[in-house]
Amino acid sequence: MSRTMTRVASRKRRHASIRLTVEGDATRPRLAVFRSLNHIYAQVIDDSRGVTLAAASTLDAVLKGAAKRTKIEEAAAVGSAIAERAKAAGIAKVVFDRAGFKYHGRLKALADAARAAGLEF
Repeated sequence: MSRTMTRVASRKRRHASIRLTVEGDATRPRLAVFRSLNHIYAQVIDDSRGVTLAAASTLDAVLKGAAKRTKIEEAAAVGSAIAERAKAAGIAKVVFDRAGFKYHGRLKALADAARAAGLEF
């Protein structure tokens, strides 16, 4: 197997392990984050009903600005946006699901921005 396939397979294995313990419900939904090479996506999910309550990504028209930003700055903008949308939906506390990614760089920036905007993990 190539190095890339091993890295992807390892992340998926870690994600499956994390999902065994991390589960969102109506009182404390799951903040799921996915990071691709160019974009970052965040969703607040109620796993008991299987419903997405709020979502934000770097592809949102609101978050796409004319000014050029780094990927970490974009992740922080997504974190602030997901926190505002979750609070608008009446959600104050969430369970953080990092989806097998390291808590570092863009993931950390998103989480820190969401916490700063008032979302509790």
